[in-house]
Amino acid sequence: MDWDKLRIFHAVADAGSLTHAGDTLNLSQSAVSRQIRALEESLNATLFHRHARGLILTEQGELLFDATRAMNQRLEAAVARIRDSKEEVFGELRVTTTTGFGSLWLAPRLPKLYEQYPDLKIDLMLEERVLDLPMREADVAIRMKEPSQADLVRKRLMSVNMRLYAMPGYLDAHGRPASPEDLHDHRLICMNTTTAQVSAGASYVQELLTHDVRSLLTVNNYFGVLQAVLNGLGIGVLPDYVVHDFPDLERVLTSSQSNEIPVFLAFPEELRHSKRVAAFRDFVTEEIFEYRRHQTS
Repeated sequence: MDWDKLRIFHAVADAGSLTHAGDTLNLSQSAVSRQIRALEESLNATLFHRHARGLILTEQGELLFDATRAMNQRLEAAVARIRDSKEEVFGELRVTTTTGFGSLWLAPRLPKLYEQYPDLKIDLMLEERVLDLPMREADVAIRMKEPSQADLVRKRLMSVNMRLYAMPGYLDAHGRPASPEDLHDHRLICMNTTTAQVSAGASYVQELLTHDVRSLLTVNNYFGVLQAVLNGLGIGVLPDYVVHDFPDLERVLTSSQSNEIPVFLAFPEELRHSKRVAAFRDFVTEEIFEYRRHQTS
């Protein structure tokens, strides 16, 4: 198998266009097209359906693309490990976590990490979908449950509870609920229970909604919930770590909260000796220590 042709095929399949692949590879469209035709002839198979809007992989093309994608990910892992053999912490680190934790807790703390390692390049991927670390969809994950994938190094960081918060000005104007039944007289701001989220958070909201809440604002991420609460719109369901950076928030119904949500950091076993991963892990661990110390002080 011609490795160069596979490299060109992978670029075309990834881009869905001969022209865009040529731009990436610094090759002419005709040169890329010749290589694809030669590969198809050697395999005696059609790899792409060609139409006016671009290229679509055939079933045989999908099979080959799965293989070249896995090869590419393994090569990227090898390159990362080679680079990590040096003492300096530099290069790209792909970090995935939930939108709420990433935007409300992690991102505001990253300046400290960049002060230590100015040559680090972090690709922060915020989404509720659990990315496949062994397949190198990301290098490091911070997740709200223990990862189930095999061959991962994992570390429990802390626990989180969903609680009720509001601004003092809102509570002064509308009263402070003394019981869950009093939520009927307030506007509840929360994640939509149909939105992808931690099950403990969705269950807590469903429980609160049984109290016949009169007015409701649902948002598809906790950043939006927080902004609405900070602007005095109502009582919000938020993770307890937000109070550290927004101390003006007042907790409502102090005996009410969700079940405990464990927070784990995980990365593939093959990155155990990565200096970039170690730098990020140590940074997050130190920040968690400071967060816990602040909680108990």
